Amino acid sequence: MKFRTTVRPDDPQRIRDIVTSTGFFYDHEIEVAVELCEENLAQGEEKSGYFFVFADDDDGRTLGYACYGEIACTRKRYDLYWMGVHADARGKGIGKQLMKETDRAIAARGGEIVYIETSSREKYLPTREFYIATGCVKEAELKDFYDNGDHKVIYTRRLR
Repeated sequence: MKFRTTVRPDDPQRIRDIVTSTGFFYDHEIEVAVELCEENLAQGEEKSGYFFVFADDDDGRTLGYACYGEIACTRKRYDLYWMGVHADARGKGIGKQLMKETDRAIAARGGEIVYIETSSREKYLPTREFYIATGCVKEAELKDFYDNGDHKVIYTRRLR
């Protein structure tokens, strides 16, 4: 496994493939994931504010990725916007390694706390369990945020 932080021109399609393969996201959500990568390519990471960590296998296939950025009007606080592992590569510890690499990248930028949000829908139970297993702490649940009965669950990870 190799990790990289440089976004390549073919990464929007790679992200589309990863996010689509999970079966978790609506079409409009997939488009947002791809758009963040396209903004990074068009504007550069500093101007766009979107930073990436990619997990590539030895053959160069991208198996997973994370996208994060600093939260405006905060001091050393970051959002983890997206994190995904291709469906056919799940269960191999790639997500845990990707989380560690993303934590390192955020800490290298001076980040101290990472905020992560996800859905309360039953489909997302493995996601919520993953966050807890990797040391995240559930901080809040905003009722009916995404839709009636679909709450936003917010986790944090303290890096320092």
